[in-house]
Amino acid sequence: MHSQPPHPPLSSQAPSALRQDAASGLHYRVLQADTAAAPQLLLLLLHGVGGNEGQLAALGQQLDSRVRVVLVQAPLQFGPGQFGWFQVSFGAQGPTINPAQAEASRQQLQRLVASLQTECALGAAQTVVAGFSQGGIMSAGLALTSPQLVGGFGLLSGRILPEIAPRLAAPQDLATLAGFVSHGEFDDKLPLAWAEKAHQWLDELGVPHQLQLYPAGHQLTAAMVQDFCRWLAARWLH
Repeated sequence: MHSQPPHPPLSSQAPSALRQDAASGLHYRVLQADTAAAPQLLLLLLHGVGGNEGQLAALGQQLDSRVRVVLVQAPLQFGPGQFGWFQVSFGAQGPTINPAQAEASRQQLQRLVASLQTECALGAAQTVVAGFSQGGIMSAGLALTSPQLVGGFGLLSGRILPEIAPRLAAPQDLATLAGFVSHGEFDDKLPLAWAEKAHQWLDELGVPHQLQLYPAGHQLTAAMVQDFCRWLAARWLH
């Protein structure tokens, strides 16, 4: 009877010092695993509005050393240690965004992904972008408009911006993506209807994905993190 190979160690180190990408101008930290082996997967994690690049560090530390985890800081500063991808206000008709800021951030992310792929010697098929709330919005937007850059995306308690519709990629390119959509059933910031709209839109676009709902509010629970990590490992870490 053959024993199973040892599971790669977790990427449990503290994040690196803040770095700046010359091509995009974005700042980021890396969870550098204790291994000299080349990474098998590049994962960019994007925080929500008012957060910072450390917001999803605990999620990244759940993944093993085969994943190069990059914690990205959004370009707009709203206060000390508080950043965002675009300004948003919430009213009776739902959220209203600054579309120019959202588009500028999307283009910066495109350039950052390309830079990191060159550095890691990984291509689109080994690249995933995921985020919480506004970070999830940016992740889905990047994947649906630039599937030539990423193989998958995680939309964690977010939504898909209607504003990206004119920039959507061709159906045959979108079909190469894999998506993970999670949402709290009691979300009072981005209600459950947004997840249902995203699910329906992704179906119409022919984007393979799974939808996971949880008895939670606008938060990233342990169960959400566990399910996302399982989805990621099942698809990319064999």
